[in-house]
Amino acid sequence: MTSHPVYSVVAPIYNEEGNIDLLYERISQVLDSTGASWELILVNDGSRDQSPDLMDALAARDSRVKCIHFARNFGHQTAVTAGIDHSGGDATILIDADLQDPPELILGMIERWKAGYQVVYAVRATREGESWFKQFSAKLFYRTLYRITDVDIPLDTGDFRLMDRRVVEVLQQMREHNRFIRGMTSWVGFRQTGVLYHREARHSGETKYPLRKMIRFAMDAITSFSYFPLQIMLYVSLVLGTLSLVAIPVVAIMRLVSGENFFGGQATTIILLLMLSAFQLFFLFFLGQYVARVYDETRNRPLYVVARRENFSPQAPVPLPAHERENVPHRTAPSDESKAEPS
Repeated sequence: MTSHPVYSVVAPIYNEEGNIDLLYERISQVLDSTGASWELILVNDGSRDQSPDLMDALAARDSRVKCIHFARNFGHQTAVTAGIDHSGGDATILIDADLQDPPELILGMIERWKAGYQVVYAVRATREGESWFKQFSAKLFYRTLYRITDVDIPLDTGDFRLMDRRVVEVLQQMREHNRFIRGMTSWVGFRQTGVLYHREARHSGETKYPLRKMIRFAMDAITSFSYFPLQIMLYVSLVLGTLSLVAIPVVAIMRLVSGENFFGGQATTIILLLMLSAFQLFFLFFLGQYVARVYDETRNRPLYVVARRENFSPQAPVPLPAHERENVPHRTAPSDESKAEPS
């Protein structure tokens, strides 16, 4: 087993039994063609299908395949983080297991990396197999995020990217719980460039980002890299305050001139109160999101808990902060007896 691979490929796994074998075949073909040493880190994010068994079978056949099994489902971004934490390559490549991102593009990323770029991200020129709503919402999300953040997050990019070792070491130090990896990668800086590609339809299985998770993911991205929701409160309050100051003399003059009771009545009062209450609750929601994220950080819980690992050397150091190391037991490939035990 190579102690220091040149390339580390990280793939989070959640109910991907129909994709794991083909993912391994395509990645191994691509990386074998480079002539360099490599490792494939598969992170089982609490899968409920046959994915863990398929992962362990690959690890038993090929020592370059390394498996991390979470104690439960911790989420896609956390699974990616675990792979980054355990990667030992000079370059680390993040890729999803659904094969929408073609592994063959890794060769182009490697060329850019050898040319001196430290982050090479894949830019989606087209998106096959996705509904018009998902494509529209994705474009709207990226463009909105680009305008309200100070970090230059490239448009139409996912987590599919190559990162130099120096970038990986910085990311390993960033332990916030509500994670947005593509934004964090942009935040660290260094030389970055993009490569265009055609995003294919999912090979097998269902999307792991339904509308509910997409909204939560967008909330994590906005609150992690922008104070715009808090800042806009000031502007809305100034507009409403100005309107009220202008309305007072306007209503008074109209009453004096015409003698009629303009803007009077219970209905008008109720409508105004409902509108103001809606604004207040809307901004209180965003304020609560920021407060909740502060609370998450102060609890200082580990980002994830590892149940077991396969094909990792017992002597290899765990690149995690001290308060997280106790949750990552070191294990080599299990014996036949341990394999027979229920997980």
